[in-house]
Amino acid sequence: MMMFSWRRRRATRRMARGGGGGSMTELTIPSHFLCPISLDLMKDPVTMSTGITYDRANIETWIEGGNFSCPFTNQPLHTIDSIPNHNIRKMIQAWCVENRAHGIERIPTPRVPASPVQVREILDKIAAAAGREDCEECKSMVEKIKILVQESERNKKCIIANGTGNVLSSAFEAFSKPERFEKRVEILEEILSTMAMIFPLQEEAIKHLKSEASMQALVWFVRGEDKSRRRSSILVLKEIISSYPEKVSELGEIQGVLEGVMKLIKEPICSSSKKASLFITYHAIASSSNQEGFTKAFLQMGLVSLLLETLIDAERSVCERALGVFDGICETKQGREEAYAHALTMPVIVKKILRVSDLATELSVSIVWKLVKHESREDEDEEDGGVKVEALQVGAFQKLLLLLQVGCSEWTKEKATELLKLLNNLHRERLECIDSLDFKDLKRTF
Repeated sequence: MMMFSWRRRRATRRMARGGGGGSMTELTIPSHFLCPISLDLMKDPVTMSTGITYDRANIETWIEGGNFSCPFTNQPLHTIDSIPNHNIRKMIQAWCVENRAHGIERIPTPRVPASPVQVREILDKIAAAAGREDCEECKSMVEKIKILVQESERNKKCIIANGTGNVLSSAFEAFSKPERFEKRVEILEEILSTMAMIFPLQEEAIKHLKSEASMQALVWFVRGEDKSRRRSSILVLKEIISSYPEKVSELGEIQGVLEGVMKLIKEPICSSSKKASLFITYHAIASSSNQEGFTKAFLQMGLVSLLLETLIDAERSVCERALGVFDGICETKQGREEAYAHALTMPVIVKKILRVSDLATELSVSIVWKLVKHESREDEDEEDGGVKVEALQVGAFQKLLLLLQVGCSEWTKEKATELLKLLNNLHRERLECIDSLDFKDLKRTF
């Protein structure tokens, strides 16, 4: 039998207030109401083939962990199908009602989980409606899928496993035809928001989304003002570029996409949309087919300033992506010129060494190395000493020394060593020491 600790706390409070000095009976839960796995009150009791009743969430977690035996009897489960135990559930609900004076809330009647047959029936209707271009019927069926996804994680897994992504992406492509696009925005938005709930998408689904019509529609949503649409579309575009990086060139040629991506970096809707935008920006800049063109376009829109502003207080994953984009920019002469011209470049980048993650450190060293290595002789001879002196003044020399001591990858070690040689040629009296607090949390790797 299980004791409620809150019951004891209530008794203690009442006695402290002088409200009850007599004995109080502990409220207990009947043992057959408890899940044998968690020993908690069952909310959705189901019976397995061995005759033992468990809470649905607990036994499904057990099976998903690769266990195919009954956790209570250790007997093999001849089938992993479960049968809802309505009798036990009604008894638990009645017990909750009887004890509501003790603060017990009645457990709600659980919804019947989605079955593969039910999901496939809905998907067949979506495919048929898309085939005859019936927007209303298709929208109604997609809404049903969305409701099922939102109800439970179990439903979501069932929906994904039955090829929902492929059906939805095929319908999205069918309704993306430019001749009647604006009349189909609502159904496209419904499909888009539902797809964003079942990531990652399978390759078959992405094949439909990478078509010219689908990508044009996705960019239309990215360029719009509706935040939900913009978020869903940028996440889907990230899925496409993740599987087909070469499509970034085609994507970049669509009017307004670069401006839409930049807007999502500058005014992020959420962390995931900002990371997706940085991901697409990186692949555009790293594109071998039109690297200079994409880099020039992004630089003209102020990407360097935007990245530096982002890096100042970004979370780790965003910081890593922003540094990756900055590193890509520094591959080109024009990108390095923009970086040299910004007063925050060296202070912000050097600050990220040994402060965020191993990847962030590697990218930061790469950026500093590219800027120092490619600095022109004219810049070095300027009155302020150029980027090398600036790197020294913000503590790059000391950080690189410490990096070699605590350990790093061979590539980073090679670049850090070369940087130290380049920086060591300057007069040390021009240096400024860095704050030792930068290293207070560091631990050696040996």
